[in-house]
Amino acid sequence: MNPEDFMQEALKEAEKALSIGEVPVGAVIEKDGVIIGRGHNMTETSKDPTSHAEVIAIREAAQKLGGWRLLGCRMYVTTEPCSMCAGAMVLARIQKVYIGTRDPKTGACGSLMNILQDERLNHYIEIDTGIMQQQCEKIMKSFFQKLRKKKSEENTI
Repeated sequence: MNPEDFMQEALKEAEKALSIGEVPVGAVIEKDGVIIGRGHNMTETSKDPTSHAEVIAIREAAQKLGGWRLLGCRMYVTTEPCSMCAGAMVLARIQKVYIGTRDPKTGACGSLMNILQDERLNHYIEIDTGIMQQQCEKIMKSFFQKLRKKKSEENTI
């Protein structure tokens, strides 16, 4: 499998989030060509601010591997991780992250800051961006357009 195949799996996770009214972010973690962790945003559903796609995928991968160090693992995520998720990725020792689209408002992998490659930290994560960018952007833009329209309609009632 190539990066696009794994990003397609992350997009399937984003679709799951979308189907339950969550911000459509999806993530998968792969080691040696096998997906060992999956996640999609669940913050509203679980009422838990840490239930981001990346954190859920990290938890599942750690459980499957039987340890918290995810050495040799790669994450594929549809939208640039926030500071919490980037920090979790560093702590988990993810080797590389493939990012579909940047997040200029909260992205912590190069947009606002770059936690993954901060020399002051004890782990460095390779970053590859723009994998299936158009598809990843489309699902996010569509979600927020519908959300703004819904809020606008609620305000006129």
